Order: sequence, then structure tokens, then C-alpha cells
Amino acid sequence: MFSFTLLSKLVEKMVSLSVGIMLSTSLLHALPEAFESSADPRSLFATLLGGLLAFFLLEKLAVLRHSHHHEGDGHHHAHGHDAMEAGKAGWMILIGDGMHNFTDGILIAAAFLADPALGIVTGVAIIAHEIPQEIGDFIVLLNAGFSRTRAYVFNLLCSLMAVAGGLLGYFTLDRASGLIPYVLVFASSGFIYIAVSDLMPQMQRRATVRESIPQVALIALGVIIVLVLTHGH
Repeated sequence: MFSFTLLSKLVEKMVSLSVGIMLSTSLLHALPEAFESSADPRSLFATLLGGLLAFFLLEKLAVLRHSHHHEGDGHHHAHGHDAMEAGKAGWMILIGDGMHNFTDGILIAAAFLADPALGIVTGVAIIAHEIPQEIGDFIVLLNAGFSRTRAYVFNLLCSLMAVAGGLLGYFTLDRASGLIPYVLVFASSGFIYIAVSDLMPQMQRRATVRESIPQVALIALGVIIVLVLTHGH
């Protein structure tokens, strides 16, 4: 309800803010934290490369699925085969979102175990990115034939997967602290890929000076937020 009354009006601004937060969290805090550990730098760079390619492949699969679903359907999903396919797309989104949130929980746990300040900025970065994504997912679920209540309940259950991931990450990584630098690097690869591949191209579609100035200001604000939250760490 809060998202639709207030945050849905701020989605474009949240995209710009999340770019600044995600890039600065990754490049100014999470990656330095990982590389200052005793982990082998070559292995960490390999993890970064693998993470970027993994997110590329995941997005490629999602795009191909979306293109196949909409091909030749005229965006009408009221009856028959199209309605069935729309419903399948809704369930696929829920499964993918649940896995994504579960991973986010693990990443937040790893960040807190490495440094509480890093945990906070990682949480803020994920929140800034998740708000526009969850609003988008909610709209897609409605389009797939879910009622507002059903879409909200299932979206909420998917969001709670982050709690499960956080608990698993906390109790698992606490005993295997050597994995934390690699989880931080993998998280950074996701932040960097999402910011550079998905969010920045959205912002480039609005190329006028009047629209670009707020975008740049919000990116800078995101960087400042991370610097303030991590000051002294």
C-alpha cells in the first residue's frame, strides 16, 4: 500500500539513487573489504568475472522467456492460451524473485559478518534497488491474472525468502569465514551488473538536460549516503 501511494511516484528517482548506492557500495567498500582479506586476489577477480557472466546469463534467460511469452500475442492475455501463458509467467517471476531475495539475504549476512557498516550500506543498496523491482513485479503479476490481494501475498512470501537467506548466511558463513570475501565479490558483481546493464540504460532514455541534472544529483546523493554510513570504516 505504501509503495502504491508514495513510492510508485518515485520509481524513476529511486533508480538514479540506487545506481549511486550500488556502485559506491561495491567499488568503495565491498570490493576493498574483500581484497584486504587473506583471500587470493586472482581467485577474487575470477569470482568477479564469474559473477558478471552469471548475471548476464540469468538476464539473457529472463529476456528470452519474456520475448517468447509476448511474441505475437498483441499484449492481450484475457482468454485461452495467452491467459495460461501469462499465469505461467507470473509463477516464473515469483520463483525467480524468491531465489533473488534468498541470495540477497545471504549477501546481507555476509556483509554484516565482514563489517557492520558494510552490512548497513549493503542493506540500503538492496532496498533502493528492490523497491522499483517489487513494484514492477507486482504490476506484472496483476497482468498475469493475479488479484491484488493474491499478488501482494505471494510477493510478500517471496520477500520473506530474504529472511531465510539471511539466517542461513549468518549461521553458515559464521563458521566458514573464509567464504565471506568471495560472497562480497559476488554481491559486488551483481550490484555492478544491475547498475551498469539495467539501470543506467533506463536513465539514458531520458537525455534532456532538465531530466539529466536530477539523475546526476541523485547518483551523487547515493554515493554520499554510502560515504557517510561507512565513514571511519
